[in-house]
Amino acid sequence: MEKDSRIFVACHETMIGAAILRRLRVDDFGNVLTIPISSGDLTDQKMVAKFFMEERPEYVFLPSAKVGGILANSRYPAEFIYTNIQSQTNVVHAAWRAGVKKLLFFASSCVYPKSCPQPMRENSLLTGKLEPTNEPYAIAKIAGIEMCQSYNRQYSANFISVVPADVYGPADDFNPETGHVLAALIAKTHRAKTLREPEVVVWGTGSPRRECLHVDDLADACLFLMNSYDSPELINIGSGEDIPISEMAKLIVRIAGFEGKLVFDHSKPDGMPRKLLDTTRLKALGWSPKISLEDGIRKTYEWFTLHGTERKTHSAESTGRIGSASVGHAP
Repeated sequence: MEKDSRIFVACHETMIGAAILRRLRVDDFGNVLTIPISSGDLTDQKMVAKFFMEERPEYVFLPSAKVGGILANSRYPAEFIYTNIQSQTNVVHAAWRAGVKKLLFFASSCVYPKSCPQPMRENSLLTGKLEPTNEPYAIAKIAGIEMCQSYNRQYSANFISVVPADVYGPADDFNPETGHVLAALIAKTHRAKTLREPEVVVWGTGSPRRECLHVDDLADACLFLMNSYDSPELINIGSGEDIPISEMAKLIVRIAGFEGKLVFDHSKPDGMPRKLLDTTRLKALGWSPKISLEDGIRKTYEWFTLHGTERKTHSAESTGRIGSASVGHAP
């Protein structure tokens, strides 16, 4: 990508989209496009097609339109599969029609089988049954991977797909009912500390292990791959290390300064027992993360204490017409 390349960041109000915008701003990319929230969402096929034909982006970052934790996936399976399939289908097809030079599609580690050998390698895709608690979302992401590969084969497009580890950081969803485990635990712990509650309840046994990746590291990796990776093959992005949820909760409690106790609710589901990504392919290209888990959680907790329970950064409302956004408006 050149500094004046026309770069479209889809779903820029999400945690990942906002991080991509921040990184583009830091690197002085001056021609970044977004779709303002007021203009509609990516499930609107006509709106997406019109945007691409009028604005002609050269590069596209395509994060998920809808994400969430175990509870959100269980409550809203139809929304997870519809919103993501419809949005990514509209964007990928419109990108091909508009002659986009390169597109980066964000998949998810839940695309790998529940009983996948650890660490999970890219060639484990479609080798076993998925984790039931997030199967609709996983199927949507698998469809996106296959769509990108199909457009590469048939039309010689350059659409790449990445699988991030569990991502966390500023502008995460800190709602305990919809967010992922790390952000939900930060919110629960801060609330318990503020209200002087005696305990923090953690879903499940605490034994599942999770690999966590700070969203700013993810943004760094994605810009690296946009400039250096052209294979249609899936590629993992992770830290290469995982931690039991019980230890994650203890770390959050220590960072937050909460003096109560942790209680594990065994009646709630654990989800996948382990989700550690094999990052051999990415490391061979020369990329590795820079933010440790402890430092990342500390920065995220500090951000949360300043911004309260806000989940989304509505910078799009100030960007004007479709395509007029500047990286200076990034949250």
